[in-house]
Amino acid sequence: MPIPVIDFSKLNGEERAATMAQIANGCEEWGFFQLVNHGIPVDLLERVKKVSSDCYKIEREEEFFKNSKPVKRLKELVNLKSGDKMENMDWEDVFLLSDDYEWTQKIPGFKETMTEYCAELKKLAEKVMEVMDENLGIPKGHIKKVFNGGDGEKAFFGTKVSHYPPCPHPEMVNGLRAHTDAGGIILLFQDDEVEGLEILKDGKWIDVQPVPNSIVINTGDQIEVLSNGRYKSVWHRVNAKPNGCRRSIASFYNPSYNATIAPATELVEKENEKVNQLGYPKFVFGDYMSVYTEQKFLPKEPRFQAVRAV
Repeated sequence: MPIPVIDFSKLNGEERAATMAQIANGCEEWGFFQLVNHGIPVDLLERVKKVSSDCYKIEREEEFFKNSKPVKRLKELVNLKSGDKMENMDWEDVFLLSDDYEWTQKIPGFKETMTEYCAELKKLAEKVMEVMDENLGIPKGHIKKVFNGGDGEKAFFGTKVSHYPPCPHPEMVNGLRAHTDAGGIILLFQDDEVEGLEILKDGKWIDVQPVPNSIVINTGDQIEVLSNGRYKSVWHRVNAKPNGCRRSIASFYNPSYNATIAPATELVEKENEKVNQLGYPKFVFGDYMSVYTEQKFLPKEPRFQAVRAV
């Protein structure tokens, strides 16, 4: 059962209504879907693949296998022969491109390519949010305005560059432990060849199949709250593999830490509108992140209850 693959370019033609419906289905029934013909130039995506892979091979691969905590812990477990799995740790090499990132000078074109890519992804995220606004029947620009804490550009946009190296004992580790994402809209440029990403649907783990040059969209916990539960954030994980190094570049369009998050007024039943005690809480995103940091790999419902108490 493959997750939905949607031609985003058809929003601008005669098939707009059908495409809007496909995106609504992706948000409501899956929480994950893939966009093709999304407007990001293929040559830029090819450059992103090259510079991110070069960065891993030249700057990070040797260090991962020599000195990283997961490699050391796995060796300990193998030597113990206890049959235990590696807990509380992921088989992942990762770094975050954000405002304070110190750009590598060793990879020609890395900064220029990734800066261009991040700008394109941010524009795509805002287009997807506008589609969500329309499908939910809330004012155009509502999600963006909430995430920015009003007018202006205060929302957080960051990109996480991950590699999941081949693992000699994949049955003993997690590539990335199962979780839902804390924030808003997540845009993933995943490996064309090496699988591993799975989502939980109807109680079963299913693959997010690689589609060349697609962008995988998923909704985070804040979209679940804003949509009053119509768009659920979905559990997902990455399995470690014995062969191949999986590249995964995830961009996050998240609320400002000072942004107030609550279900859109239009989506809350009138009798529940005043206090919303039966539904989702109203909270400041920074408070939610304080809880999430401690509980990322645990069920999300207690997180909502914790910020309700705040």
